[in-house]
Amino acid sequence: MTFYMRLFFVFVLTLICMVPMTKSLYAATQEIVAVVNEDAISARDLATRMRLIIASSGLQNNKEIRAKLTPQILSSLINEQLMLQEARKMNIRIERAEVESGFLKVATQNKTTPAKFKAMLNRGGIDISTMYMQIEAQLAWGKVVQKRLRPRVIISERDVDDTLERIRAKVGSKEYLTAEIFLPIDNVKSEKQVKHLSNRLVREIKSGKASFFSLAQQFSKAAGAVSGGDTGWLQETQLSEEILTGLQAIKKNQVTKPIKTLSGYHILFLRDIRILTEDTMPSRDQIYYSLGTERLEKLQRRHLLDLKAASFIDVRV
Repeated sequence: MTFYMRLFFVFVLTLICMVPMTKSLYAATQEIVAVVNEDAISARDLATRMRLIIASSGLQNNKEIRAKLTPQILSSLINEQLMLQEARKMNIRIERAEVESGFLKVATQNKTTPAKFKAMLNRGGIDISTMYMQIEAQLAWGKVVQKRLRPRVIISERDVDDTLERIRAKVGSKEYLTAEIFLPIDNVKSEKQVKHLSNRLVREIKSGKASFFSLAQQFSKAAGAVSGGDTGWLQETQLSEEILTGLQAIKKNQVTKPIKTLSGYHILFLRDIRILTEDTMPSRDQIYYSLGTERLEKLQRRHLLDLKAASFIDVRV
């Protein structure tokens, strides 16, 4: 695969972290690997996602890799269908013009026109309608979040004042500039699968076979996944003991071992270290944005878990 084609895949996955599945037309004629309420996921859906992930990440295409990726990919497909169903329940519609605008954005990121971009998709064996469905799903979930969850995020001036006061009291302590891959543990049964995947990703990164940032775009469920897992500067006093210990064990430009917390597994890439000073204190606007993003991320994750708990999900692989 050419560098340009690999770059295309990275751009696609930067815009669209998750790929919605094809409709029941395919499931009716192919093996069904999972049922999510009234919708089905076919073997073709799973294979298509697998092909995209392997092509864009640089992971080796062998039986072991596919076996490790399958549970995580299928989990993502299930989550995506729940998101699309939630949008339908809220009567959220995405107009064709919005999808076309999203497609234009991806083409522009690739420094090409929509027509040439479609030709590139065809050469890569990617169905154009599938790409449109990807864009539609991402737009739909964004509207769900803005309509249902965003009004619940309230950041007061007191919140900002308290945060600034806590940070100012830690002037002189270390700050870590990191990028993160976060793999959540949705339930006890999935923990073993998530652990295996996190170990595999670390091995691929350390061996140089895969890029941390492209893997973050594809696998991480943290808020910064779209930007390659970027977390910004983190004060050491804000970090859990497990995360801080992991970071202290590595040097700049190195990656941690998978770090288990109550919510899942974290893989951190240490980009830089500095001492917190008055000059590097975040502004009020930065604090406001950071608090809002953190709270909205928690609400999204909780809402998705609630949707999953209330749904009929039948996994057949």
